[in-house]
Formats: sequence, structure tokens, C-alpha cells
Amino acid sequence: MATSETTTFNLAIDDIVEEAYERCGAMSRSGYDLASARRSLNILFTEWGNRGVHLWEVKSNESNLVEGTDAYDAPAGTQAILEAWYRNSSTSTTNPTDTSLTKIDRSAYANLANKLSKGTPSQYYVDMVGQTGSTTSPTVPQIYIYQTADSGHSSTTTPTLHKFMYYYVARLQDAGAYSNNADVVYKFIAPMCSGLAFYLSQKIAPEKTDSLRLYYEDELARALKEDGERTSSFITPQAYYPSIT
Repeated sequence: MATSETTTFNLAIDDIVEEAYERCGAMSRSGYDLASARRSLNILFTEWGNRGVHLWEVKSNESNLVEGTDAYDAPAGTQAILEAWYRNSSTSTTNPTDTSLTKIDRSAYANLANKLSKGTPSQYYVDMVGQTGSTTSPTVPQIYIYQTADSGHSSTTTPTLHKFMYYYVARLQDAGAYSNNADVVYKFIAPMCSGLAFYLSQKIAPEKTDSLRLYYEDELARALKEDGERTSSFITPQAYYPSIT
């Protein structure tokens, strides 16, 4: 028996909208219908973010440590910093030494007497409000490390020998042009369609809302369970906040 031998199935935004309208027993007939559905899809992505359902967007980033510098920019759209570490490659570039940094909260960071003291970085604080960025990226989260790197933990001649490294959760991309694919991995396509149908039903088919909500919650729960048990990319954000005396 012949098979397709492909594993590239995905849905464009207009296909997702059409599927959701069909589940509501309706059809998208106007430009307003499409605009309304795309708005609802972006709201759905926001709800997923609130639930932590964007964890396939876990990425890594790094910054070269600069002596005496306390603040480092995180990428625009960062939702959380999962864990961070200091990488020292000064003794071996092929076998560097990694030292975990402890995340502290705003209060603990505010109570540090000298935030610019130099030494070995051991803690970090994340300011999600961040700094003003560009028009397309209005805020850039800031990561503050303590202590700031001294001359033994930074290098002006070879900056890459001493790095501040971390994993972060990136925000899901908006539903853009209707011909775009959604920024969703394969196993979440089903709950995305059922979730949009649930959202749209509140506008056009309220008699179907309860049943579509149950169907959506069931599909989302199964996708989350599968993502948590069967893949290595699922990371649950956790932070350890030590008591400061």
C-alpha cells in the first residue's frame, strides 16, 4: 500500500478559521468574519500563554559577561526565564565549566546593598517590565545578575570565554496573514481548532458553546498530557527563591 511519505501537515490561518466556523455550523462569508476569527485566535493564544501552553517555544540565549555590568537584555517577547548559568571557557573551550545561578525575586534583589559589586555571578533577577525598545518590540525584559562579573569572570580580549546563558519561554507568534501557518506544533493543531470554535460559538452559535467548550478542554488536556509524557521538550517553569536574612 502506497503512503504519502510526508510528515509536513499544517494548517494555514484561513483553514483554521474555516474549520472552526464549520464546527459552529456556520460559514465565514465576509471580511469581518475573518477579522473577528483572527482576533479570537490571538485571544486564544493569549489564554494559552496564561496556562503555560507555549512551552514548545523554549529557547536558549547567551550574553558575553562584561565587567561591572549588571543588566542584560532578554529577547523581545520573553515570557519567562526558566534557568540560568555562568559558563567559563577560559581554561578549556571544548570542556567549559557551567555554574548554575539562583533566581531571586524583586524584594530580594532590592535588598542587595551593593548591586554593582564585582565577583562571581551567583544570582539573577528578571524584570519583565524591562526597558523601552523599538516600535515593534515596545519592551525588552531585563535580567540583572549579582554579583556583576569581575576581571576574572569577563574578558575584553576574548569576550566569549565568559558567558551568561539561560533558557527562556518565547511568546507565541500572533496569527498574521491568512496564508500564514499558525505558530503551533503538530499535536496542538486539534485543540487550536476546537478552541477557536469554542470562542467563535460565543458570538455566532451560543447554543453550541457548552459542548464545544467541553470538547476543547478535553483535546487541550490530552495534548498537554502527551506533550508532558512523550517528549523531552516540555519544561515546566520553576524557580527557587531562597530566603534572604
